[in-house]
Amino acid sequence: MKQLTPSQLSDILTKHRKWLIKEVGGERADLSGANLSDANLVEANLSYVDLVDANLRFADLTKADLRGAILIKADLYEANLNDILRL
Repeated sequence: MKQLTPSQLSDILTKHRKWLIKEVGGERADLSGANLSDANLVEANLSYVDLVDANLRFADLTKADLRGAILIKADLYEANLNDILRL
């Protein structure tokens, strides 16, 4: 399982935001197999992010945008999903 530092995750999500608006330097986020347990993803734009097999246990996804996200086999045990933008 990929372990990401908060700084690495922030960089990935910054590039992803650029990709969503077709800005130079953008790149679609691939967080498949990432260990994101306990991650603070409040209001994160995770639309169209690949989260296959990602560990999101106890992650805070409050108000996160998960539209179009690929969540196959993602572990969302005890994740906070309050007010998410749904698929």
